[in-house]
Amino acid sequence: MSGKKIAVVLFNLGGPDGPDAVRPFLFNLFRDPAIIGAPAFIRYPLAALISTTREKGAKANYAMMGGGSPLLPETEKQAKALEADLASRLTGDTVRCFIAMRYWKPFTEEAARAVAAFEPDEVVLLPLYPQFSTTTTGSSLKAWTKAYKGSGRVSSVCCYPTSEGLIQAHADMILQAYEAAGRPGPARLLFSAHGLPEKVIEGGDPYQTQIEATAAAVAARLGEGWDWRVTYQSRVGPLKWIGPSTDDEIRAASQDGLALVITPIAFVSEHIETLVELDHEYRELAVEHGCPTYVRVPALGVTPGFVSDLGTTVIGALEAQARTVTACAWKCGGDRSQCPNRAGATT
Repeated sequence: MSGKKIAVVLFNLGGPDGPDAVRPFLFNLFRDPAIIGAPAFIRYPLAALISTTREKGAKANYAMMGGGSPLLPETEKQAKALEADLASRLTGDTVRCFIAMRYWKPFTEEAARAVAAFEPDEVVLLPLYPQFSTTTTGSSLKAWTKAYKGSGRVSSVCCYPTSEGLIQAHADMILQAYEAAGRPGPARLLFSAHGLPEKVIEGGDPYQTQIEATAAAVAARLGEGWDWRVTYQSRVGPLKWIGPSTDDEIRAASQDGLALVITPIAFVSEHIETLVELDHEYRELAVEHGCPTYVRVPALGVTPGFVSDLGTTVIGALEAQARTVTACAWKCGGDRSQCPNRAGATT
């Protein structure tokens, strides 16, 4: 691979960079057919309605973070750290990381043009979603395939829910936060992930299976003696969502007098779901119901072990022969029909 130009494209959700961007961000989110699976003539007016009705509340939440989302600067830090990691391991090659956000700037189309101008020999698509879902990685991959017209062999990372560095980084950060809080006990550890409607999972989406696998692997790394559960947050709309819900589990543990240790198991960057929901709304809920101690574990961010793990994943993609889904040791069961890397699937 000596002398190659390598583009690594980091997929993420995106977030409004100021109050004026909140409504268009929400509109972009809800008009995505991966989020609302209705025909365009229904989906677009519905997205306009939802973005209008939720604008005020969303602006209030973003105001708690300075008016906009910190997701882009957080992702930029990860991109810079990953570039440095890969430069140290792929000596002789030129590696650049690009950011492709799904619902706000820099959009996928902008990133695709920047990568094409770079004229790479290799392109690795790396989702900052360790667990695959059609609503996140799947949507980003479709958008990229439509937008990118440049050079290079393109390899896509499907997921990495139980990769060594990811699991160790989560375990280390949980232990650090627990120790810093004075090892409060008895305590319950909640692995909190963004929820999805049940119908998405019933349609073959592997997200819940992979979330539970990540949590189980981290719990095993922590060792015996931990009381832990997987929970799901951020429920919206009238549909039935997967559970148990994070707020219900917070109430139950708090009423039992347990300390709570909550870790964002699907979010690798700080943003509204961690800085508002976990840090404020759920903390207040816990206190209200008698929780003696509430400990929130930080997102992975630029933790060296996690960044190194991303680098290893990229190198695995470069070394693989497949041109589509690569660098994924995880194999979903055949019933997870929406997983592009499921057992028996072809790439």
